[in-house]
Formats: sequence, structure tokens, C-alpha cells
Amino acid sequence: MNGLLGKIDPIAISVGPFRVYWYGIIIAVAIFVAISLATREEKKRGLKEDTIIDIALWAIPIGFVGARLYYVLFEWDYYLQNPGEIIAIWNGGIAIYGGLIAGGLTVYWYTKKKGIALALLLDILAPSVLLAQSIGRWGNFMNQEAHGGPVSRQFLENLYLPEFIIEQMNINGTYYHPTFLYESLWSLLGFVIIIILRNRKQLLRQGEVALSYVLWYSTGRFFIEGMRTDSLWIGDFLRVSQALSLVLFIGSILIWYLRRQDYPSKPYYLEGMTDLRTSKNLESDEKFNKEKEE
Repeated sequence: MNGLLGKIDPIAISVGPFRVYWYGIIIAVAIFVAISLATREEKKRGLKEDTIIDIALWAIPIGFVGARLYYVLFEWDYYLQNPGEIIAIWNGGIAIYGGLIAGGLTVYWYTKKKGIALALLLDILAPSVLLAQSIGRWGNFMNQEAHGGPVSRQFLENLYLPEFIIEQMNINGTYYHPTFLYESLWSLLGFVIIIILRNRKQLLRQGEVALSYVLWYSTGRFFIEGMRTDSLWIGDFLRVSQALSLVLFIGSILIWYLRRQDYPSKPYYLEGMTDLRTSKNLESDEKFNKEKEE
């Protein structure tokens, strides 16, 4: 804060050469909150205890690698000249879509290995991930990154933002759109809405909670990305995140429609694994009795 308190230092703790950045602290808090919420939900849906923890041990580090590689690949010209910066994630440069892709593939592999319903597991994880994204955007705030184009101070005051946000958006004498805040609030609102819908009986079928997450996030990201000044580009005409958001939005609607055409219908989210197991056991018993009669 340049006014009363001065600009927020991105370094939270510094002891000699040892530094802890606010960015890392906030990301760690976001991960902790997400795991805590998902762990509570796994018990309600009949998953084996510690399933979420086991997945997190794989998906989080792989997700970080994917998020960094995604960013580095689209900024390859810079990192080719500065290879030492590739591992400097404390300076920013984590692409959430890269993390989601890598983490999603890890979850897919894990469910196939353990015989867990992929759709149900994604439904459990989706709202928690969205909340983590909402929290994580404040790491961008601390680094004064992921912002939009220049605006006036009066514009920010008209948004009724607290002084510390307004002044943190003052970068080298110019005020910028707090797009980190727009996305954080959009993700938080989406989390609340999806949690409410997820807990409604006979509403969302398994897989549709995760699809709701993709639809919500991709919609907000498409428009917010158009305001940012640090977008990754394909050439000089296409923002990577906008293009991917559009693909995900259309793909989610198509998948939702096709799943609704399936017969028999997918089980509802609130049925969890317990009812699925019961259904499978009944089918096995019926098959056994039929074979015995024959």
C-alpha cells in the first residue's frame, strides 16, 4: 500500500537466504482447505477413508508440474533464453488450466487403478478445487500479477474496494483492473451455488457436479481473461485460455446432453458409492439365482 501502509511485500518471511513467499503460503492454505472439504465429503459418499489424501499425494505435485510446464511451453522463447527461471515458480507463472489438465489425468489414472467411479470422485473434488482457485488468486494479488489493463483510481473507488486492494493495484504509478479479484469472487460464488445444487435430492446425477464446475469456471474465465494483460497467446490473435475455455464450455454441454440420453440413467450424486455397491450386489445375486435355477 503506497498510501498509508506501503506496498505489500511478496515475501512473508525472510531469514538470511531463506525466504517464504506469500504466494506459496496462500497456495498451501488453498490446498489444505480443498483437501479438508473433499475428505469430509468422501465419507458421506461411501468412499474408502483417505482416498482423497492418497489422490492428493499424486495429483498435487503432478498438477504443479503440469501448471508450470503449460506456462513455460507458451512462453518458450523467454525461457529458452532464461532456463534458470523455469523452476522459479515463486515469481508466478503457474497456469491453472495446465494444473487442472495434469491433475485430472492423474485422477483418471488413480480411479482406474483403484476401481473407483471417476464421475463420483470428480464431483467430490470439483467444488473444493473451485474454492481453492478462489483462495489461490490472492497469491497473484500479493505478486501484483494476473491484473487487467490500466484504470483510474476513481474507477477502483467506485467499486467500493478497500484501500489495501486499490493501492496494491497501483503498479509503478498506474492503477490496474483487479482481475484476480474478479476471478476470485466468481469462483467463490460458483462454489456456493454448486454446493447448494449438489445437496439437492434428485437433481444432479453423478458427473454433473463436475460438469457444472467446468461450465461455471470456463464462462467466467473466458470473459475475465479478455481483460488481462498477461495472457498466454497463440500467435498475436488468440488467447490460449479463452480458446480453451470455449472448448471446455461447449464440450461440457455436449457431454451433459449425451449422458442424459443414456439408459439406464446415471445414479444421482447423493446416492454415492453405497447404493452403487448395493445395486451391483443385487445384480450378482439375481444372476447367481438364475444360473442356479437353470
